[in-house]
Amino acid sequence: MRRTTEPRELRRRENGAAKEAAAPKAEAERYPLFRLLAEDGAGAPAESPLADGELLSLYRWMVLSRQLDERMVAMQRQGRIGFYIGAIGEEATVLGTAAGMQPGDWIFPCYREHAAALYRGMPMAALFCDMLGNAADLMLGHQMPCHEAWRPGHYASISSPIGTQIPQAVGAAWAARIKGEEMVSLVYFGEGATSSNDFHTGLNFAGVHKVPTVFVCRNNGWAISVPRERQTASETIAQKAVAYGIAGERVDGNDLLAVVAATRRARARAAAGEGPTLLECVTYRLEGHSTSDDPKAYRPVELVEPWRKKDPLTRLRRHLTERGLLAEAGDQKLLAEVKEEILAAIKQAEAADPKPPLETLIQGVYAEPMWQQREQLEEVRAAIALDPRVANPRHQS
Repeated sequence: MRRTTEPRELRRRENGAAKEAAAPKAEAERYPLFRLLAEDGAGAPAESPLADGELLSLYRWMVLSRQLDERMVAMQRQGRIGFYIGAIGEEATVLGTAAGMQPGDWIFPCYREHAAALYRGMPMAALFCDMLGNAADLMLGHQMPCHEAWRPGHYASISSPIGTQIPQAVGAAWAARIKGEEMVSLVYFGEGATSSNDFHTGLNFAGVHKVPTVFVCRNNGWAISVPRERQTASETIAQKAVAYGIAGERVDGNDLLAVVAATRRARARAAAGEGPTLLECVTYRLEGHSTSDDPKAYRPVELVEPWRKKDPLTRLRRHLTERGLLAEAGDQKLLAEVKEEILAAIKQAEAADPKPPLETLIQGVYAEPMWQQREQLEEVRAAIALDPRVANPRHQS
């Protein structure tokens, strides 16, 4: 005989399912999306963490970031650089968090934060030399293209493996505290990195020891081709902070004002010894993961269009226009200046010798080259000397 479910058992299952369905909503309510600007930029915000001059300056940085990304993608398609990964659609998150920190704080980038390096003083031509891997490349040709570092601006080297920069940022802030220095580290990563072991290691250690670190998750919806909901069951990234005993906050990552305000709060907590904060900046990756990626292969176009209407540049431009801080003519002039600045820096970078000197192969690997490295370098020199393509340039392919 077929058994039927008893009414009591059925009610128990239904109640359990109802509780399960309600749980994510409760988490979303616990971590509401902090926003100051309306999605379309209309109206006046209740508060603003930025003076008018600061706001206009950051808008210019955002315009520069967008133009830089578009130019670099074009150069990669032309074969002038080998690879690029940009931040189109995420400019408010990158520059808002960088602006919310202090100049002495170290930044540990992911790989979309080129504008933060420039904001910290890295010459634009130096950034392009890194992409070209030429003789003026500060990374000596050792890194991938667009994996820059700028020590004078406390901007650490970009690291390609997922999440490795997280424990590095924690370690640097921990060392600074031991030395009695007031430094708060800022580290960027995507939502996909929250599934990595380095995310757990970094946040767990930082939580236990109240390490002064601001963890910035650029939740742009996609870990390359994997949507957020396929790599974590958490409805929000911010709620992951609970497991580590640290503060967590969700912020509209396309709202520059909100991002700056949230970052300053997080930094103040860290500097006061109250521990780290996990900031989830909800934004969207409008283009491909990199120049090696075609998002049309896995992401329907209709998913992107609603986010194009939330473009952080369009949003901030309307806010500035409504407040009388930016006119159409002024905006066009700013755009022309930014494009000219980029073209001049590219010209300067392309004028450098195309290849780094051979001895830079072993430079900076150790404080002093090991005998094995010196021996290998001499072997390379000998091999080059015997190569007919080098002896007779007409034979070069």
